[in-house]
Amino acid sequence: MLVVSILGEPQNDNALLVVSSDGKAMSRILIDCGADTLRSLAYADIQAIDHLFLSHLHMDHVSGFDAFFRINFNRMNRENHVWLPQGSAEIIWHRMQGFWWSHASELSGIWYLHDVGISRIQTYRVEAREGFAAMHDAGNRGYDRVIVDMNTAQVEAIPLEHHGLCLGYVVKEPERVNVDERAIKRLGLRPGPWINALKRGVDAEILVDGTAYDMGALRAELIIKEAGDSIAYLTDFLADAEQRQRIAPYLKGVKTLYAEAQYAPQDFALADKYHHSTVEQIAELAKLAAVDNYTLLHLSRRYNKKDWINMLSAAQAIFPPSRYIDEWNIT
Repeated sequence: MLVVSILGEPQNDNALLVVSSDGKAMSRILIDCGADTLRSLAYADIQAIDHLFLSHLHMDHVSGFDAFFRINFNRMNRENHVWLPQGSAEIIWHRMQGFWWSHASELSGIWYLHDVGISRIQTYRVEAREGFAAMHDAGNRGYDRVIVDMNTAQVEAIPLEHHGLCLGYVVKEPERVNVDERAIKRLGLRPGPWINALKRGVDAEILVDGTAYDMGALRAELIIKEAGDSIAYLTDFLADAEQRQRIAPYLKGVKTLYAEAQYAPQDFALADKYHHSTVEQIAELAKLAAVDNYTLLHLSRRYNKKDWINMLSAAQAIFPPSRYIDEWNIT
C-alpha cells in the first residue's frame, strides 16, 4: 500500500509525502513544498525524495523549495526531478540561480525541470557546475495522464483551473497479482517455483509434480488480480459543476482523495472568485468520482477549530467517508 504523510499543520502550509514499495524497490515523492513542511522530516528522508511535484507556484505551495534545494542541490546518488505546470520551470530556474555559487566548478548535481502542459511535457536541464546559469533544452514528449512511471507506482497529472493551469496528481500502484491458495489445494497442486512463472505471465507448458499443465488454463484457475493502492491530491482549483464533471473521470478507482478545504459552504462566492473550492463542492466531486475516502487538508486561517468541525460535517452530509487526519486533533 501507499504510505502517505500530510506535512505541516492544519492552519499552515501543507505538503504530501508518498512512499511506494514493491517489496524490492522503494520510491518517495513530495507533492507541493510549502513553508516549514519539511521540518518534521529527517535530513536523510529529504535526501531520499525521488521527485518533487508542484501544483502551482503560489507562495504557500512553493515557499519550502529553498529548504529542499539547499539539502539536495548537489545530490548525485539519484536524479533530481521537479514537475510543474507549463511555464513554471523558468521561474524555478531563476530561483536556483539566485544564490552565490562560488565553487560551482567543483559541483556535479544535475536537475531536470519538467513543464507539464495539457498533453505535452517540456523538459529542461540545469547544472550545478554552471552555477545554474543556463536552462538547457532536454526534449519534449506527449503524454496521456501518466507523467512518471517509477515501477513501484505511476503518477498522473490532472489539469486544474486556478486563474491559469494548476496540476492535481494521482498516484497509483501497479495491479496486484496474487495466487488463490484455496484453488491450489482444490486442484491438488503443491506450491513451488512454478508459481512465480505463473505470476509473470509466462505462456508455455509447465511441469508441476511431473504433470504438464497449460499455463493459460492454470492462470485462469489460480490468478487473482486487484487494483493497487491509489491516492489523488487536488488543491487550489475551481470545482463548480462543470469542472467536477470534467475532473471526476481522472479519479476513477482512486481510494483516497486528499483535497483542499479552503472555504466553508457559505463562502461559495469567495471560493468562486479566487478559483478555490468549498468543502461541499469537493464532497460532491468525491461522491461523483466514487472515491473511497476524502481527507481534508490545506485549511484556511480565516476559520477556527469550530468552523473546521462544521465544515467536516457539511462534507460528511454529502460524502460520509470524509475526515481529517487524527494527528490534527480537530474533531
